[in-house]
Amino acid sequence: MPAEKIISELINEYGDSILRMCYIYLKDYHLAEDVAQETFLQVYMNYEDFKHQSSIKTWIIRIAINLCKNQMRTRWFSEKKEEQFPTLSYTEDYDGIIDRERLITEIGNLKPKYKEVVLLYYYQELSVKEIAELLDKKESTVKVRLKRAREQLKQKLKEDYFDEQD
Repeated sequence: MPAEKIISELINEYGDSILRMCYIYLKDYHLAEDVAQETFLQVYMNYEDFKHQSSIKTWIIRIAINLCKNQMRTRWFSEKKEEQFPTLSYTEDYDGIIDRERLITEIGNLKPKYKEVVLLYYYQELSVKEIAELLDKKESTVKVRLKRAREQLKQKLKEDYFDEQD
């Protein structure tokens, strides 16, 4: 099968989830689109070198995470991060959207080591074993990070809920 056809199938299968993951990492939709596109460009350019030591999904996710981290190291991103990102305005009809937006914001505010395990586990639906392999960590380390991330998210979302009730 030609590489172009394979890449097209990979984009169809993983494109949306890679874009969502990049958005949560970067908190900027247009930048996330750029990084997602760069991810698949890297996949295309390096497909022949893929050693199949992991699943293709894991390999693509690793590329995307590395590109997000590279982007976050740039001076431009550091300055952009300090700007206030727009938030959704409150309307009763959009409670679910606002709750998801708040959750995404809080995931994005986690420390990188917690954010990446949450994204990989919940958004990319990787197992703890796959995440451990991808991050080159022990399974127990991944489990602890997931537990701590959940606790932090639960606490923060609980605080936000009670702040709105006042």
